[in-house]
Amino acid sequence: MKTYIKNIFAASITCILLAGCAKDNPNITDEVYLTTTNVSTTWLTGLKRQMALTMNQVIVNTELVSDNYFNNRTLSNKVFDIPQIDNFDLDVNNIQSAIQRLREMSEYGLTTVVNADKSTTAIQKAEMYFINAYANVLSGELFTGLPGAAKGVVLSPAQHYAIAITALDQAIALQTNANERLAYTLLKARVYYDLGDAVQARTFATAVMATPLLLKQQAFDGQNATSNDFQTYLFSSTTNEFAPLPRLDFLDPKYYNTGTIALDQKPVSYLKGEEAYLILAEIQVSTGDLAGTKTTLKNLLTDVIAKRPVVSLSDVKETRNGGNRNDYPLTAVKVKFDETDVERSGYVLDRKTANINISTVSGTKVTATDIDAATTQDALLYLVYRMRQEIFISEGRRMSDLGIKFPVSQTEQLNNTNVKPSDLIAQIPSFIPKNRGMDDFSNNAVSGVVTIKYDMNKVLINNKTAKEIFPFIN
Repeated sequence: MKTYIKNIFAASITCILLAGCAKDNPNITDEVYLTTTNVSTTWLTGLKRQMALTMNQVIVNTELVSDNYFNNRTLSNKVFDIPQIDNFDLDVNNIQSAIQRLREMSEYGLTTVVNADKSTTAIQKAEMYFINAYANVLSGELFTGLPGAAKGVVLSPAQHYAIAITALDQAIALQTNANERLAYTLLKARVYYDLGDAVQARTFATAVMATPLLLKQQAFDGQNATSNDFQTYLFSSTTNEFAPLPRLDFLDPKYYNTGTIALDQKPVSYLKGEEAYLILAEIQVSTGDLAGTKTTLKNLLTDVIAKRPVVSLSDVKETRNGGNRNDYPLTAVKVKFDETDVERSGYVLDRKTANINISTVSGTKVTATDIDAATTQDALLYLVYRMRQEIFISEGRRMSDLGIKFPVSQTEQLNNTNVKPSDLIAQIPSFIPKNRGMDDFSNNAVSGVVTIKYDMNKVLINNKTAKEIFPFIN
C-alpha cells in the first residue's frame, strides 16, 4: 500500500521538481517523492523554511509574554501580555505545532530521505541533526513538556535536552565547516545551561569564545510566504502593532526594511558569540567569582558588542500610540527602571528629528563603569540578566529567563491519551506581576520622566532562589 507525504510542504517542494503537480496533488506519494533527484537537498530546503516559520511563532508570541514588548493593537494575541496562558489558546497550539512539525520533518529526513538519496552529503545530515536538536531545545525551553513523537508520551524538558545533546554530538561529528561546528557547540553550551550543568556549559561556552563574533542567522523570504513576522509587527506594518518597554526603546527595531518590504526581510540571529560570554559570566557570578565575572562581561563589551554592526535608520513613521496606550513618549525623555531608580538618559529615542542608530545583532546600555561599580553577587547577577535581556531582545529568549513556560495544548490533549491534566497548566512563577504589570509604566509629561512599574531584572534577583529561574543557583 502506498503511503502519502504527510507534510504539505513536502508536496510543495516536490512540485518544484515535477512539472504540473498541484500543491495537494494526491498522486505525490512517498515512493514518488523519494525517487526524485537530490531529494535530500529539497527536503533540507523545506526544513529551513520550517525553521523560519517556527521562529515566527516563537518570537512573536514569547516576546509578548515577556516584558520586552506589549501588543499595542489587536492583530496578535490579546492575553499573553497579562500574562494569561491557557492550554486552549490557539497561539499555544500554533507554537507547539510549529515546533513539533520541525522535529518530525527532521526525523523523517534522517530516517527516510537520506536513505533514499545516495547523493546525501555528511553536511546535509549534520544540518538535519542540528535542526532536530534545535526543535528539542525549543520544546524544553518553552514548554512544561511536549510529546517526543506523534501521540506519544509527554517528555520533560530534561528529556528533550538529552535528545538534543545526542543529536548535536552527531551533527558536530558530521559537520566539516568550522563555523557551523562552533554554532552547534554553542547550542550544546545552551542546553547544558538549561540543565544547570555548570561544568559542561563552561567547557562548551569557553570553546566558542575563541571565535567571539560567531553568528548563525535564520533567513526569511518575503516573496515566498516566509516573511519575518516580527519585522512586520515592529516596523513594516503601518499601524505599529508592538511597542517595546520604554527602557528598551533604544534597541527597537532590530528588524526593518529600507526598500521594498518583500525584498528586504532581515534575518534573526539565533546563535551568537555573545551567549558564550553570558553563560560563562553567569557561572562565575553564581559561584562567587566576582572578579572573573567582571572580566568576562567587560570582554563581552569590547570583543563582541562593540564590533557588531550599528545602522542609521529613519523611523519617522513610528507612532507607538493609538492602540492600547496613548501615552508612549515620542521624544527623548528620561527613564527610571522603577520608582526607586535614578533618572537615566538615552533609553527613549527621538525618532522625529533625525535618524536613529540601531544595533542589528546586539546592543546594550551596560558599560564597563557599571560593571566595575557592581560589588556584590546580586549586583553582578542583575547586570548579567539585564545584558541578556538587551542582547537577546526580539529573539524569543526573554520568556525563558523569566521562568515562564507554555502548557501542552488542548488540541494535543484531545488527540493524545498520554497527556495528563498536569501537562495542561502553564508555568508562571508566583513573582510574575499580573494585569499587564510587566509592561506598565507612567509618563510624566511635565517632568519628562517615564517610570517603569516593575524592573523585572530586580524582581528576578529578589526571587533568585525560585526553582524556575537561575539554573546555576537552583
